[in-house]
Amino acid sequence: MQQRFRMKPIYLFVLQALACSAYAAEPDAPAAPDATAGVVAQAQVVEIFGKGQSRQVQNISRSDLVKAVPGTSPLKSLEKLPGVNFESADPFGAYEWSTRFSVRGFAQTQMGFTLDGIPLGDMSYGNNNGLHISRAISSENVGRVAVSQGAGALATASTSNLGGTVQFVTLDPSEEMGTTVAQTLGSARTERTFVRFDSGLLPTGTKFYVSGTRQRANKWKGDGAQNQDQFNAKFVQNIGEHTLSGFYNYSDRVETDYQDLSLDGVKRLGMNWDNYAPDFQRAVNAAKGIYTGGVTNADDAYYQASGLRKDSLSGLALDLKLNAAANLKTSVYHHDDQGQGHWYTPGVASSATMPISLRTSEYSIDRSGVVSDLTWDLGGHTLSAGLWYESNKHGFTRNYYAIQGNEDTNYFVSNPMSTNFKQNFDTTTTQFYVNDEIALMDGKLKLNVGFKSPDVKINAVSLVGSRAFGDIESKKNFLPQVGLNYSLNSSDELFASASQTMRAFQPGVNGPFSQTEPAFLLSTPTLKPETTVTVDFGMRFKHDALQGSVALYHSDFSDRQLQLATCAGITGCPSTFVNVGKVQTQGVEAIAVWKFAKELSWFNSFTFNDSKYKSDYRDNSYVSDASLPESDARKHMVPASGKQVVDAPRVMFSTELSYENSVWFTRVGGKYTGQRYYSYLNDAGVPSYWIGTLSAGYKLGAIGPMKDLSLQLNVSNLFNKQYFSTVGTNGFVTSDRQGTFATLLNGAPRQAFLTVTGKL
Repeated sequence: MQQRFRMKPIYLFVLQALACSAYAAEPDAPAAPDATAGVVAQAQVVEIFGKGQSRQVQNISRSDLVKAVPGTSPLKSLEKLPGVNFESADPFGAYEWSTRFSVRGFAQTQMGFTLDGIPLGDMSYGNNNGLHISRAISSENVGRVAVSQGAGALATASTSNLGGTVQFVTLDPSEEMGTTVAQTLGSARTERTFVRFDSGLLPTGTKFYVSGTRQRANKWKGDGAQNQDQFNAKFVQNIGEHTLSGFYNYSDRVETDYQDLSLDGVKRLGMNWDNYAPDFQRAVNAAKGIYTGGVTNADDAYYQASGLRKDSLSGLALDLKLNAAANLKTSVYHHDDQGQGHWYTPGVASSATMPISLRTSEYSIDRSGVVSDLTWDLGGHTLSAGLWYESNKHGFTRNYYAIQGNEDTNYFVSNPMSTNFKQNFDTTTTQFYVNDEIALMDGKLKLNVGFKSPDVKINAVSLVGSRAFGDIESKKNFLPQVGLNYSLNSSDELFASASQTMRAFQPGVNGPFSQTEPAFLLSTPTLKPETTVTVDFGMRFKHDALQGSVALYHSDFSDRQLQLATCAGITGCPSTFVNVGKVQTQGVEAIAVWKFAKELSWFNSFTFNDSKYKSDYRDNSYVSDASLPESDARKHMVPASGKQVVDAPRVMFSTELSYENSVWFTRVGGKYTGQRYYSYLNDAGVPSYWIGTLSAGYKLGAIGPMKDLSLQLNVSNLFNKQYFSTVGTNGFVTSDRQGTFATLLNGAPRQAFLTVTGKL
């Protein structure tokens, strides 16, 4: 194994030096509203209803984001919106193995995600075409988040957005020179330091910022740390009416995993059960079949597991105003990722005397692309067209490393003792779109008509092992979208949309190349990419005291792809990849905010989502039911038609009461999440639950050299509820009547965090 990579956030000291040099300097231009306002920022209008849009779109603004715990995933901020289900085993929503984001029953891998228009892929844990937002940028530098619960905009650079899109928009550098410093302390020995220096608007028309983030925290149960260092930089250069901007973001993340739970294991061992670390001898004994303390099998716990990711993401954008009516924006980007997932496995021995080895899943991504959009205003028509091209080279390897004992391996290891499989993937994505927004009836009626044409080609090479190789293509020449928006008056409007979308086949761990070559050759001639036809319509209203929206939707999901395991999930043997039919989704979403007074408001959202499988299918998967004979457990017809989609609660409700004036704010909220299944036959699932949150902040003003000093308190899981958060960490199973399938994680207990923010 190589020497440990030690995370040394030297840039924090550099930023502190910049802060000292910047103190007392005067900006060269009049001050603009500060993009890095403190945690108790004066309330702004939180536009969550997508006014003027022809489809269901909602936005969370910066004033809402800053009230979360610093370091909270921007995805988590969306959980109160209708249709959105977010789950995580940590209070920040940033622990990626546990993070699950779904909308209207569509899973995270069936959504599209972008950062300032640059694709983040499907943000899956097994990296293949992007990275998670928690690594792409520090949460303190996110300015706005927009979610489209149905059809995403045609311009979205994504080939996975069956169920909608999430667009993250970053803050621009401030036009006022200054340094923002924030320090968070809290439960589980959490320490988070954020420092950002803004240059202000320089005489050259340039402004930029650089920021550094250092977070250290322990797991809330068991042994191990969740650590991350980040560096972000962005510049904006005005060139007459044109704008050139660019950014560079770096992340180094090491997170120790929690043990996946089963319903049966929780009955025997309790909700706070975790891996054996630091008791290495108990892990060795369990690998030899010697169990203690209620443990009955080798998969109840392991010694330890962890995920390591190092990412750099950069981009350059040129926004050209061609004339009074035409605008062209072109962005180029590059993403480099190195990742390893570590697991101390009792399944492979290091030697005759050591029954445990370190198994790794090793990832690499080297992708570059360009996104270009042209908009042309022709009076009654606004034409837009664009092109997205990306080249992605991805590697995925399964290695085993010999260990001597319980040495620390939370670093990138090398020189394995054996390799189970190794694959390289070369993916080329091309997507073109065109759209026309037509203004009718003096602008009261807007009609959107357009289409996109995605084409994704994957070439796979198998270097070691029996996994598949070859070529596969996902292509649709015409995916249409139509929508309308009709203004009833200045306060009320109607909207409706219909669209067809496609999800491309994926390289890497969860795609068709995860099966054997004979299975790949047998299945691919009839394999079709997943597609969805979605229709939604509704009404928005915005009055002095009340604003909100109501929407109805229906989706027909065809050619659902399912990866069927041929052994227990953690064994890692090749799977089969098959088409298992259709899914139908329909439901209603409602959201409203009552403004009782200037300082007092009450937010509520309600979701009813009925997502059901509409096809039975033959299953070769592993069924964790010892009562079934082997032939039935390995291959039988699965009567899934009419069953609820896994990890898709039928009912969700969010409520939040907020008070805010010029000095302090407080917010108390709660969310109800209905029952969720993790078996396709709906014979195994987790119960519904309520979870509460509290946040409060106070402005202290200027103290010594610090100005805009503020305090913020956040309490997660306010009532200390024990509940299952994530389901499906190890995938889903056909049936689990005995409750032995370990694919669950429980949510963190009540935790509190205090943040001090100020400026120099």
